[in-house]
Amino acid sequence: MEIGTAGIGAARSIGAARPACHLTQRQLAARCTALSRPVTDIVVSRTERGRRLRDVDDLVALAAAFGASPLTLPLSSSEADPATAMPNGVREGV
Repeated sequence: MEIGTAGIGAARSIGAARPACHLTQRQLAARCTALSRPVTDIVVSRTERGRRLRDVDDLVALAAAFGASPLTLPLSSSEADPATAMPNGVREGV
């Protein structure tokens, strides 16, 4: 199944938010796993590259791992600045 526009936009925002929060892919995966959504660093990498988004539960877990609402993920890949895709929620060190 091909990832659509919203999935690509979400992937870009996740890819921008992770380094902005000073997290490695392994650290983000560990946060998701601690939230009862087992994820590996490979899954994070594939998600950031728009190669994999299993379902909305993945997105909810990734947003929660950032301390953000999943509603702050962009709805399209046409976001002007992916680094600001999660403006009111990404918290460093959450």
